[in-house]
Amino acid sequence: MAAQKINEAHEHIAKAEKCLKTSLTKWKPDYDSAASEYAKAAVCFKNAKQYEQAKDAYLKEAEYHTENKTLFHAAKAIEQAGMMMKEQKKMPEAIQYIEKACMMYMENGTPDTAAMALDRNEDRLRQAVELLGKASRLLVRLKRLDEAAVAVQKEKNMYKEIENFPMCFKKTTAQVLIHLHRGDYVAADKCVRESYSLPGYSGSEDCVAMETLLQGYDEQDEDQVYRVCNSPLLKYMDNDYAKLAISLRVPGGGGKKKKPAAAPEGGASGTPAAEEEDEYEGGLC
Repeated sequence: MAAQKINEAHEHIAKAEKCLKTSLTKWKPDYDSAASEYAKAAVCFKNAKQYEQAKDAYLKEAEYHTENKTLFHAAKAIEQAGMMMKEQKKMPEAIQYIEKACMMYMENGTPDTAAMALDRNEDRLRQAVELLGKASRLLVRLKRLDEAAVAVQKEKNMYKEIENFPMCFKKTTAQVLIHLHRGDYVAADKCVRESYSLPGYSGSEDCVAMETLLQGYDEQDEDQVYRVCNSPLLKYMDNDYAKLAISLRVPGGGGKKKKPAAAPEGGASGTPAAEEEDEYEGGLC
């Protein structure tokens, strides 16, 4: 069944390419027919679960609808390309196509369609990023930090795509903690530098804290690292990241280290609150 659908798809693509050819008697490509054939090819690929090829066919359909000045149909095709990315769990790409389609709907004077496109996808996108966040925290808990670093970067990319920049700031902090525990100062520093391009990050509380932390780590100033890692900003992150913060040590650091009794807001015993099991589970990051 799948093989038959794939063959049908290629037949439609061949017909589309024929529609685009010009000759002495046909001066202009038939964009309308080509778009129609690519739409049929996309459906065949989709039914065969060949989502990447379906996405490419939908984008070709959109291209020829654009050439034909039928922008509403071009937007619909781009939205479908986004849905194919969702089928493959490629959420940042899915968001990119869906947002592009929504902009085209708005430009075409159909804001209601744009709103419907967003409504169809918002819940699933939120669920996807929440699941990815749980996976990131689990990897941290299991001390699989290389994998955690990759997962948090994906989270950050998704939040950036939907323009939730405050969460991008929190993910940058998580990245820095993970990379420093991996012993990779360069990667930690790179995450902060890349985040300067995020609106509002430079000069923010999150940014200043990470700059101070990296400076202390680089200069082997245990006291400075301790102050940042035990600040409320880091202590009240999700429990798994808070534990990374309070357990961070400077390799070869010869500076002073605070005694537990001097820890701020640590209760009567002076033990940092993030050490208490699951006290801040499901926190801000």
